Amino acid sequence: MGTALVTGATSGLGLEFAWQLAQAHHDLVLIARDEQRLRHLADELHQIAGVGAQVLAADLAVPEDCARVATRLRQGGQSAPSGPGDASAPHTAEQVASRPVDLLVNNAGFGLGQSFVGGDLAREERALDVMVRAVLVLSHAAAEAMAARGHGAILNVSSMTARTAMGTYAAHKAWVLSFTEGLASELEGTGVTATALCPGLVRTGFHAAAGVDESTWRGPVWLDAERVAAEGLAAVRRGQVICTPSLRYRSASALLRTAPRWFVRRVAGTSRSASAGAAPPTQPAE
Repeated sequence: MGTALVTGATSGLGLEFAWQLAQAHHDLVLIARDEQRLRHLADELHQIAGVGAQVLAADLAVPEDCARVATRLRQGGQSAPSGPGDASAPHTAEQVASRPVDLLVNNAGFGLGQSFVGGDLAREERALDVMVRAVLVLSHAAAEAMAARGHGAILNVSSMTARTAMGTYAAHKAWVLSFTEGLASELEGTGVTATALCPGLVRTGFHAAAGVDESTWRGPVWLDAERVAAEGLAAVRRGQVICTPSLRYRSASALLRTAPRWFVRRVAGTSRSASAGAAPPTQPAE
């Protein structure tokens, strides 16, 4: 048993990560903006899955809130002991709060629902803060603390759109992918791993929140959140650096990596996603 911190934990992939980690008997530190929803989730995880859950309500676009989460990640102490008795003795939120984080899941994000030109600049800046700056700050805190202890893992949710030219959302996810690869190389030999999860379209309610018509894309292109989260966590256990769930999306990723950029811009560029302002998003709302 360990302790995992999940951002964007109350919906979509974040919620699925939280439940799958709880089912594997990991305690949770839950991060999202809505404290009431966080506490409801923490109670469910405690009662149903038998794990402890600490709640930290935070808006990762606010530097002070992001810094609070980073402080939690830097916290030392001893990891929860493993053993057959752990699952039958749920930890309290206070016990979870005293233990270090063994796994960071940088999942929080949202679809912009606008084009860059003519769009709201404040919304663009918020997206940059949540999906880039927060990933940087929290990964920095976690990596240093984990490396000092000699074990740990970081899972950053990127996207298939990282391989495209679909506006600022794709640019943010391209940064996450490249950053994670560099971080994985730097952490080699420390006992700490870094993984970038690059899903395609996932049914999470993310698109509706961004004002995007899900019927634009037909059934076979959609993935279940359960499968995506499971493959991401399996990749973490293997120490895999890049994980792209499903054969069809791995094939598409290989094509995008090798295709001329003019071709990528034409078939997977901003003109293909004007209604979304970026790409088909893959994360839940914050």
